[in-house]
Amino acid sequence: MKTRDRIVETARALFNEQGYGAVTTAALAAACGMAEGNLWYHFKTRRDLLDALGERFAKSIEGRLALEPGSDPLGSYARLLNAVMAEFRDFRFLYRDQRSYGEHGQPVAARAPDWIERTYAQIEQHLAALVGAGLLDWRLERLRDLAINAKIILRYGLDHYRELGEPTASGTGAVRRTLLRHLTLFEDRLDPAAAQRLHRAITAIEAEALAA
Repeated sequence: MKTRDRIVETARALFNEQGYGAVTTAALAAACGMAEGNLWYHFKTRRDLLDALGERFAKSIEGRLALEPGSDPLGSYARLLNAVMAEFRDFRFLYRDQRSYGEHGQPVAARAPDWIERTYAQIEQHLAALVGAGLLDWRLERLRDLAINAKIILRYGLDHYRELGEPTASGTGAVRRTLLRHLTLFEDRLDPAAAQRLHRAITAIEAEALAA
């Protein structure tokens, strides 16, 4: 791995674990096994480093947005849920620590409104596939509302539990609780066998989060 890439990955891991504001440049340099001067040779400022992380975040989002429903719409929806939660997990400091780093860097700020709208459309597309397969009983003209509400729960679920003082770290079940909370929006309109399968998929997503 190139030195620049190693710095970015180490920073992402430390920021996620300890918080953006809690990680000093000295601590980051030590974790990378280099002097602070070498660190700033590659990144002149913390904002430059944040922008590099933003580019990786953007690549992750674009990869997730490329997911489309396949021949197994339920499996496709579970895959989408897994990708969304992985996104929140792998870059959780970007969602959690904005008070520490201020405004999003250009790689994120310029694209965020488009990402939000495309995410609504993506979730709606996957839900429409469930309706088309006879697995979800929902009026098509109301699917956008359902997609928006699902996105809100998925996006802010972990923050909600954190504000309640409940643990959200790996191994606490917070990912599973968030996914199950989103499922309450439409579980009663799902085919029973499909609902059971989604529950199993959510358990598997939680297990993958623990292994990450």
